[in-house]
Amino acid sequence: MPIQLTDSLKKLLKETAQQLKGAEKRKFIAQTVVALGHGGQSLAERELGWNRVTISKGIKELTTSITCVDNYRSRGRSKAEAKLPNLLEDIKNIVDSQRQIDPEVKGERMYTHLSAAEVRHQLIDKFGYNNRELPTSETIRVKLNDLGYCLKKTAKTQPQKKTQK
Repeated sequence: MPIQLTDSLKKLLKETAQQLKGAEKRKFIAQTVVALGHGGQSLAERELGWNRVTISKGIKELTTSITCVDNYRSRGRSKAEAKLPNLLEDIKNIVDSQRQIDPEVKGERMYTHLSAAEVRHQLIDKFGYNNRELPTSETIRVKLNDLGYCLKKTAKTQPQKKTQK
């Protein structure tokens, strides 16, 4: 006899599934869907908001007793330094020639008046990087911050006000 989903049972199942992670969550979802009986996958998707791919993956894990390992760490892009091993050293060489110590001497941060776009441009000019292989200015800005450099806008000179004599 299949289980009837009441509002309190739906709430309990959703809360329990949210507390679990990975294989434990998939196993719980699969056991619940199997208990729901025929049409349980579509019912669980519609009423509980569970993903059909996750449900079928959990059922396969439940029937075969083999747990799938999710390799989340290998997803996404690799760091720019993986492709360009000398990038950080070259950025340091460019910025070190134009850095300044914190003017208020409140910390150890180093300031530079170079923009990330200018550093990128100098990497192309001085070190022969290809425009396509080099990361964007935004990535270079993040690398500058990671290296401890703080970008500081230079104050534009303001015209002096005319005073009445």
